[in-house]
Amino acid sequence: MPSRWSHLDRPPLSAARLRRALVDSGGWRAVDIVEQTASTNADLAAAARRGEPAGLVLLAEEQTSGRGRLDRRWEAPPRACVLGSVLIRPATPPSSWPLVALLAGVAVAEAIRSVGELPAVLKWPNDALVAGRKVAGILAERVDDAVVVGIGINVSVREPELAVPTATSLALEGGVADRESLAKETFRALARRLATWTDANGAPEAVLPAYREICDTIGRDVAVELPGGSVMHAHAQGVDDAGRLVVRRSDGETEALSAGDVVHVVAES
Repeated sequence: MPSRWSHLDRPPLSAARLRRALVDSGGWRAVDIVEQTASTNADLAAAARRGEPAGLVLLAEEQTSGRGRLDRRWEAPPRACVLGSVLIRPATPPSSWPLVALLAGVAVAEAIRSVGELPAVLKWPNDALVAGRKVAGILAERVDDAVVVGIGINVSVREPELAVPTATSLALEGGVADRESLAKETFRALARRLATWTDANGAPEAVLPAYREICDTIGRDVAVELPGGSVMHAHAQGVDDAGRLVVRRSDGETEALSAGDVVHVVAES
């Protein structure tokens, strides 16, 4: 096995420093770091079913079968990304739980702006973009009475290492590619957003104003691949209080979408 220090520009995460930042003062119960795993979301989903208490953060230096939304694979070299999941057991009405995915997106974008010093925005529902390319993704999954939130952020991924040409990384965009600082701020921001939402008993007003301000999909023409494979061309008018994307279809009718893969349509000059 190669040394964890074989690439000096991609140093390993420090469990001790992350625990000080996230457990002692960051709002989480425990932090674990593994060198490699198939999927941190799958690991925490299994832990949730075994009765693991809320508040566990699991970070991986490498994922071999990481998943994004719509079961897409998340591929990256070891120690090039922030890859982690958190286990929460919301004390809010289950009808409010879909908002967790949106508030996680806000937290990630805030951390990228703060630590990475890049103007990250969100594509509905929660892909983080920089200069129109995806720099981070989030997968929130309900597991019985728990929610597992997985986060992947490309930090030092180089151009030849990108899984798709529509992706990017903090380093490629000229941002601050400090993976450990970004991990700390990402999960601290997520804890703050979750606490505000919990204190408001899951009220949309605790999430959506900040989300709408940073969502770059609103006001754009979009192509939406719907479950089943059909594609809808529409204009994104807003995000409703349930977190659904409200669009005006080409026939003039309005529809609220709870699922779909959005592409921002760029007008030809």
